[in-house]
Amino acid sequence: MSTHLEASQIDETPVKHREKLRLSRDHLLSLLSNMVRIRRMEERCAELYTQEKIRGFLHLYIGEEAVGTGVMANLGAEDAAVGTYREHGHALLQGVPMNAIMAEMYGKYSGCSLGRGGSMHLFDAEHRFYGGNAIVGGGLPLAVGLALADKLQGRNRVTVCFFGEGASAEGVFHESLNLASLWQLPVLFVCENNLYAMGTALSLSQAQTDIYRKAESHNVAASSVDGMNVVDVDAAAKIAVEHIKQGNGPYFLECHTYRFRAHSMFDPQLYRDKAEVETWKNKDPINQLRDWMMHSALLNEEQWSQLENKVVEEVEAAVAFAEAAPWEPVENLTEHLLKPLPEPLVPPPNKLTHDQELTYRDACRLAIQEAMQADEQVFLMGEDVGHYGGCYAVTKGLLAEFGEKRIRDTPLSEDTFTGAGIGAALGGMKPIVEIMSVNFSLLAMDQIVNTAAALLHMSGGQFHVPLVIRMATGAGRQLAAQHSHSLEHWYAHVPGLRVLTPATHQDARYMLWAALQDPNPVLIFEHVQLYNRKDQLEDVPEGVDLDKAAIRRPGKDISLITYGANLYKALEAADALKQEGIDAEVIDLRVLRPLDEATLLESIARTHRALIIDEAWKTGGMSAEISALFAEKAFWELDAPIARLGACEVPIPHAAHMEAAALPQVDEIVRLAGQLVRSAP
Repeated sequence: MSTHLEASQIDETPVKHREKLRLSRDHLLSLLSNMVRIRRMEERCAELYTQEKIRGFLHLYIGEEAVGTGVMANLGAEDAAVGTYREHGHALLQGVPMNAIMAEMYGKYSGCSLGRGGSMHLFDAEHRFYGGNAIVGGGLPLAVGLALADKLQGRNRVTVCFFGEGASAEGVFHESLNLASLWQLPVLFVCENNLYAMGTALSLSQAQTDIYRKAESHNVAASSVDGMNVVDVDAAAKIAVEHIKQGNGPYFLECHTYRFRAHSMFDPQLYRDKAEVETWKNKDPINQLRDWMMHSALLNEEQWSQLENKVVEEVEAAVAFAEAAPWEPVENLTEHLLKPLPEPLVPPPNKLTHDQELTYRDACRLAIQEAMQADEQVFLMGEDVGHYGGCYAVTKGLLAEFGEKRIRDTPLSEDTFTGAGIGAALGGMKPIVEIMSVNFSLLAMDQIVNTAAALLHMSGGQFHVPLVIRMATGAGRQLAAQHSHSLEHWYAHVPGLRVLTPATHQDARYMLWAALQDPNPVLIFEHVQLYNRKDQLEDVPEGVDLDKAAIRRPGKDISLITYGANLYKALEAADALKQEGIDAEVIDLRVLRPLDEATLLESIARTHRALIIDEAWKTGGMSAEISALFAEKAFWELDAPIARLGACEVPIPHAAHMEAAALPQVDEIVRLAGQLVRSAP
C-alpha cells in the first residue's frame, strides 16, 4: 500500500484558481522556456558532478520546475526570494545569471557567492535573492524578517519563501507562520511538497499530511495546487500575491510535486521504487505544457527545437564560463568576515550635564531609549519587552514612549524572532533583539551561528547583518542550573560575531550605541548580578572602543583578568591584596570577540603573572583561550604558571551556599593571586 499521495490522486484535486489562468502564447512560452532552462542546466550539472567538476552536496530540482516557475512569474523586480538548499531554479528565476550560478557550482571566484557558498548557498544582492539555506526551515524566519522590514518601512512588496514539506515538521515552521500571521506580514510561503524529506515518506513522519492545513491553523490564508502543472501554479500564485499586496497578510501555497532524481547525488534511492518514479514522470511539467501548446497550435516542432537549442547554447556558454573562471586567491580567505566599523563612530547625541547615580538597569534602558530617539530605523523585539517591561525590567516604560510598532512583544520563539531580526536587518532596519536569558539563546543558536555569523562570508560580502542581540547571563541569584549559565564564550568561538560584556554603567550605555553602528551582528551579554548595582553614570563624549579591553586598575605585580560582574570581585580582591603589599592590575576584557590581545600581552609584560577569573566553566572557556594566548605569545614574560579561577564544573545549584561554593569568590581570588606572587621568583 502506498504511504503517500499518488500522482493519480493529485489529478483529482479540485483546481480553485481557474479564473486566474493566463493563457497568452507569450506568457506560456515564457513559462515553458524557464522550466527548460532549469531542467537543462541541472541535467548538465549532474553530468559535471559525475566528472567531479562540481563537488559537495548537489540537490537537483528536476521534476519540480513548475513550482518555482509558476510562483516567480508573479513577482516583480522589487520582490525578494528566499530559497532552500534545492535552489538553483529559484536563483535562475529570480534573475541570477546562469554564468554566475554555474561558476558558483564549480566554486569559482566568478560565482554569485565568489565560490564560497556552492550549490546550497547561492546569493545575489542585486536581484534580491537571499540565498539557499542548508538548514531545513532555516530560511523561514529570514523571510519573516525581510517582510517585517518592508512593513515597518511602508513598502508594498512580497517576500517569497520556498521550503520542502519536511520543514513543516520543524518548530521554526510553526513559529514563523504564527509570527507572520500575528503581525500580518507580506510573506508568500511556498511548500514544495515532494513527498519525501530526504528518504522518509511524508506519512511516516507527520500526522497531518495536508501541509496547508497546518498553515490554516495559524490563521494564514492557504491553498493547495497541483505542482506539476505550471499554469495552475501560476494562477494560484497570482491569487496569493494579490492577496498579500492588498494588505491581507501572509499566504501559504502548498504545491504537490515530485523530484525525479535522488535527494542528492549521494542518495541511492532505496526508499522508493522505480514504478512510482515512472508514474510521476508521466506528469512531467515540461512535457505537459509543451504537448498542450502543440495540441492548441501555440507551438510546433520547429519552434520547440529552437527553444531547446537556445537553452542548450546558454547552458554550454555557462559551463565554458565556469571552466575558464579563476579560483579565488587563498590570500582572500579571511576577507568578508567582518565589515569595518565606521571611523570615527558617531558619539551619542545626549550629553550629561552632571554625573548621575542610577542602576545598571537604568543605564541599559537609557542606551535603548537614546538609540530609538535618534534613529527611526531602530526597534526592539523580544519576549515580554513591551507590556511587561522585560524580565529584568530593563525595557519598562519604553512601550509608552515608542509604541507597539517599535517595541514588539514576541511569542516564545527564540529561533524565529532572532531569525526575523536577521531578516529585518537585511531589509534595512536596525533591530535590537532581546533574548531573555543566555540559556534560551540555545534555541536561537542556529540563526545566530549558521546565518548571522556566516552570511557575510558565505555570500561573498553581499549581505551583512547589522543586528544587536542583548541577553542576560550569569549566576548568583539562586535561579538554579537552567537560568544560571555563562555561555558567552561559546559565541566568542564563532567568527563573524562581535561579543560584548559591558560591566560598567558607561559601557552599558555607550556599547549599545556603538554596536548599533556596527554593520556586523553584535551580541551583548548583561550579567544578572549587575542590574541592581548603583553607580555614577559619567559622560564619555568620545564613546567607547568596541575593539579594546579596559585597564580598570593599574598594577605591577599580577594581572587579574576578568569581565562582567566578576570585575567587581576582582577590584575588591585587588584592594585586599594591596593590604598585603601586592599591587594587582585589573583588566576588564569587555570584548570577548575580537579579543584585545595587545592589551593582555602588554599587561603580562608589566606584571609577569596572571590570574584569569571567569564565571564560566574552565574547560574550553575564555580562561583557557587567554592561557593559550600567553603560552603562545608571552611565554618568556611569565615568572609563574598561569592561574585560572572558574565555576566548579557542575550545573549551578539552587541553594545559596552551594551556588556560592560553585562560583568564583573574592577570598579565592586573593588567595590564588597572593600565592602566585609569593611563590614566583
